[in-house]
Amino acid sequence: MVTFFECFFELQKEAHQMLFSWIPFSVGDSIYIISGIFLLYYFITLFSKQRRNHSIIKILIIINIFYCVYQIFWGMLYFQTPIIQKLSSQEAPNVKKAKKLALIYLEKCKLSRQSAQENNQGVFIITDLASIQKEILSQQAKLPSYISNKKAPQIPDIKPSIFRNIMSFTGILGYYNPFTAEAQYNSGLPSTFIPFTTAHESSHQLGFAREQEANFVGYLTGVQSSNPELRYSTEFFTLKSLLRFIAEEDPEFVKNILHHYSPAMKRDRAYEKNFILSHQGWLDDFFGFTNNLFLKSNQQEGSVTYSYFIDLLLNYEK
Repeated sequence: MVTFFECFFELQKEAHQMLFSWIPFSVGDSIYIISGIFLLYYFITLFSKQRRNHSIIKILIIINIFYCVYQIFWGMLYFQTPIIQKLSSQEAPNVKKAKKLALIYLEKCKLSRQSAQENNQGVFIITDLASIQKEILSQQAKLPSYISNKKAPQIPDIKPSIFRNIMSFTGILGYYNPFTAEAQYNSGLPSTFIPFTTAHESSHQLGFAREQEANFVGYLTGVQSSNPELRYSTEFFTLKSLLRFIAEEDPEFVKNILHHYSPAMKRDRAYEKNFILSHQGWLDDFFGFTNNLFLKSNQQEGSVTYSYFIDLLLNYEK
């Protein structure tokens, strides 16, 4: 059954992307807004005794339709064979190896940052997002066959989310819409986040449902790229992920790495930190909690634990 749904996904993703990619705004977001309005209307009518039973039935119908379509278009992909089982090495994450790789990616980031553009404050900026999106699709077609035999449609269908302002306060960088096969990103993010977030969401479009596997495929997409903006964003994400993994056992090593960031990298890090701190609040906590429940209900680790990406990274690099 999982194989059947994988084949079905290949058909529907290409059909949906051909159908919706040419529309300049997110059709999926529009569907969410319209559905939300209907649900809100029926919730309000629950207070009317004459219409209460009718409203309950309508609410249940809407929820069940969404859930059924979600499972057909996307939910079954969480049961695919994990990527880790496709790698020749399947050792547990090792802090010592992570440290060696962190030192390598520190130097990679320093070098690639020199090729990137920056604004008047010396902070990294994106000059051509469209070329980054085309490069992502091009790199997806070059993924190792033992990791992915999925077809990469060369149809750019990555759009800024309508909910940009709200997303900035939720900690959500982007999301995939299973009903339209569109990938959305928060265009209000610091530029260091956007190229890799785009690669991550495009990995979902390719058919990788698990969050950390989408991170890993995004990493494979960006780390060999000739586009300096995509490569730097990917390397920076990889370095930060390694440091988060190492920090629990050796915080002094992490402090030393941060101290050896290049001046440009330090400016980028400071800008990211200021953005995150200025958008923290109850929405961030609420969506963190609900996202944790969602991940655990879909064959994944919780949102707090990201060791699976490190597991994939270290075994692949080996």
